[in-house]
Amino acid sequence: MKKVFLIALAALFLQSCYVHKTVVGEGAQQGLTVKATQHNFIGGLISGKTPDTQLLAGGASDYEVVIKHSFLDGLLSFITSGIYNPTTVEVKR
Repeated sequence: MKKVFLIALAALFLQSCYVHKTVVGEGAQQGLTVKATQHNFIGGLISGKTPDTQLLAGGASDYEVVIKHSFLDGLLSFITSGIYNPTTVEVKR
């Protein structure tokens, strides 16, 4: 039982978190951040509605988009065994 617990603990803490960053125009200018969640299912094979980054930017022409798996996203994916796999989308303007 101890080995199973250690393997599960290692799988939780040794997972990699990825980050994608895209700069549009000159990048963030105002220091405002808007967050949204993209809902993915079955290990990311099926995506829910993708957040509209231009709408989140509020009409700004200079912003940056950061797409990442936060710790909470990874925890939810782990608990559901990859059936539900959310990602966090941040738009900084």
